[in-house]
Amino acid sequence: MVTQHEFRDPVHSFIGVDSDERRVIDSRPVQRLRYIRQLATSYLVYPGATHTRFEHSLGTMELAGRIYDAVTVPSRSNDFFQDLPELREGDERSYWRRVVRMAGLCHDIGHLPFSHAAEELLPDGWSHERLTYEIILSKEMTEVLSSGRPPVDSEDVARIAVGQKHWIEKALTPMETILSEIIGGDALGADRMDYLLRDSLHAGVAYGRFDYHRLIGTLRILRPLSLDAEDTGRWMLGVEWGGIQSAEALLMARYFMFSQVYFHKIRMIYDCHLIDFLKDSLPSGRFETDIESHLRLTDSEIIADIRQAGYDEGRDGHKWARRLANRKHFRVLDPGRPQEAAQNPKMAEAICQAAQDKFGTDFARAACPSSKESKLEFPVLMENEELQSSLAVSKVFASLPVPTPGYVYVDEGILDEARKWLAEHRDQIIKEAFQGGGE
Repeated sequence: MVTQHEFRDPVHSFIGVDSDERRVIDSRPVQRLRYIRQLATSYLVYPGATHTRFEHSLGTMELAGRIYDAVTVPSRSNDFFQDLPELREGDERSYWRRVVRMAGLCHDIGHLPFSHAAEELLPDGWSHERLTYEIILSKEMTEVLSSGRPPVDSEDVARIAVGQKHWIEKALTPMETILSEIIGGDALGADRMDYLLRDSLHAGVAYGRFDYHRLIGTLRILRPLSLDAEDTGRWMLGVEWGGIQSAEALLMARYFMFSQVYFHKIRMIYDCHLIDFLKDSLPSGRFETDIESHLRLTDSEIIADIRQAGYDEGRDGHKWARRLANRKHFRVLDPGRPQEAAQNPKMAEAICQAAQDKFGTDFARAACPSSKESKLEFPVLMENEELQSSLAVSKVFASLPVPTPGYVYVDEGILDEARKWLAEHRDQIIKEAFQGGGE
C-alpha cells in the first residue's frame, strides 16, 4: 500500500509525496542537501537567505510533476505522441512521470558546500552535474530508486537530471530531451521557476515573483523553429500565446535576481574570500570527487573550519577566515562600466592584475561573474496555430540584457591610496587591456 506524505513549503504550501518518493528523500545524498545553502554566502548580505538545496529540490520535484502533467495531457495536443509514444496514457506515462519527479528531486545532489560559489575548486573535467550523475548511478541510490513499485532505473533518472549539455555518455532520445528540459531548461524549466520564487522569498525581495501557475498551464511540447530535415524527431518546451506575458515575467525576474541578488557586489567579494580560504585549507586546494568524501562535506563543516581558523592565527586560511567570520570584506575599488565590459570582458581582471602588481597579490580581487546565458528563444504557439519565435513576438525577450558585472576590490586599509592610483592609471590600464583584445 502506498502512503501519502506531505511537506509544508513556504512557496508551494504543501508538497505531496508517496512512500517510494519518501525513501529517496530520506537517502543520504538528498538529506545532505539540508546542510547546503542555496545561495552560498548571500546570507551575509540578505540575512534571510539561509534556505537550503533540500527545500529547493523538493520544490523542483513538485513543479516538474506539474509541468509534466500540463504538457502531456492528450486532449491538448496529440501531435507529439506519434514521436513520443512513451508519454501516452498508461503505465509507461506514469513511469516517466515518476522519473521526472525523481530527477527534479536529485538534480542538485552533486552540489559542493556553498553551492556554486566554490565549484572552480573541483579538478579539471568535474562539475556538480557530473557529481550528480555519478551519485545517482551509485550503488546506494540505485538500490533506493529500484526499491519502489514500480522500480525506477537510476540511469533514466541520471540522464534526465543532468541533461544533454552536461555529464552524460551518449545522446538523449527526443523524449529524454523533453523530460530533461522540464527539469533544467534554460527558459522554462522547473529548476529555474522554483529557485527564482524561493530565492526572492527568502532574500526578502520582490524581484523573483511571476505567475508560474499561468505559465505552467500554457506550456506545450512544440517543434523547434529551426528544424533540420534530418532532425524531424526533435521537440522542445514552448508556450501558448496566452502565456507569453507570464514567460516575460519569468525572464524579467531572472534579470532582476541576477543583477540585484546573485551578482550583488558584496556577496561576490565574500565568494572570493571563501574561495581563497578553501584554497588554503582544502588538501591540495581542491575538493575531492569520490562519492563518500563528497557526502561527508557540507556547509556545516566548512563554517566550523572558518570560525576556528578565524580565531587561530596559525591556521591555514586564517586571514581569509577572519574576513568571512568578522565581516571584514574587501571594498569596491572599481564598479565596472557596462559598455567597457561589453567590449572587453576581461576589463575587471586587467584592473585587478594591475592593482595586485602595485599593492600585492593578497590585497586585490576581481569578481567577473556571468549568468552563462544568452537571449532565450523558444517556440510560441500563436492563436492561429502558427509557430513564432519568442524573440520575434516579445520585445522583452529580444531586448532584455544579460547582466555581466565586473567588480574590482581592495583591502580597506589601502582603499584611499588605491582609488587615487586608479584615477591616475585607469586610462592606461584600459588602453592596454583593449590592445590585448577582448577575446
